[in-house]
Amino acid sequence: MMAAPTVFKTVQPLILASGSPRRRDFLAGLGLSFLVAPTEVAETALAGEGPEIFVRRLAQEKAQAVAQDHPGHLVLGADTVVVRDGHLLGKPGSRREAEEILTSLAGRWHEVWTGFALCRQEPRLEKVGAVVTRVRFADLDPRVIAAYVATGDGDDKAGAYGMQSGGAFLVAEISGSYTNVIGLPVAEVLAALLEIGALQTAGPFP
Repeated sequence: MMAAPTVFKTVQPLILASGSPRRRDFLAGLGLSFLVAPTEVAETALAGEGPEIFVRRLAQEKAQAVAQDHPGHLVLGADTVVVRDGHLLGKPGSRREAEEILTSLAGRWHEVWTGFALCRQEPRLEKVGAVVTRVRFADLDPRVIAAYVATGDGDDKAGAYGMQSGGAFLVAEISGSYTNVIGLPVAEVLAALLEIGALQTAGPFP
């Protein structure tokens, strides 16, 4: 198999503050060099906190936590949440809860929000953003939902499904960033990295 072309390269030490293999694969696919330093923060919404503010705050908290231990590194934090009728849906706590979540999404539109934050202690830098994508599920038979949940594919994913893996058949329509639904709005994060000078295009070019 032919290797993907390298378009970008990192010019600042970069850390991904996430254990998500999907986010790791996105950065690696861009040709970036980075370390991985997962961190945990309490993923509970504050009173009156909407989805955009929620994911921005969590992404920032994750990036800041890792940046404190690596003051000279740029740290990328991210957080994704599924929103149905204004209700935030995180990762399912059980297979039964996963079935309930997917049943509530079947045949309907929902939103996927991902917040991202770039933080560095020395010299000080903070850049935070959020992206929303609208997703419509197909009409799903309860037996299909149960069979998908039994695979475990959605156990560790917001909204109890993974569009990039076994759950692609759940999705009938999407409006917005595809990569955002998987866990990282790649175009927006790339633009932010270029803007702050953390990346440059690979070369030389003729």
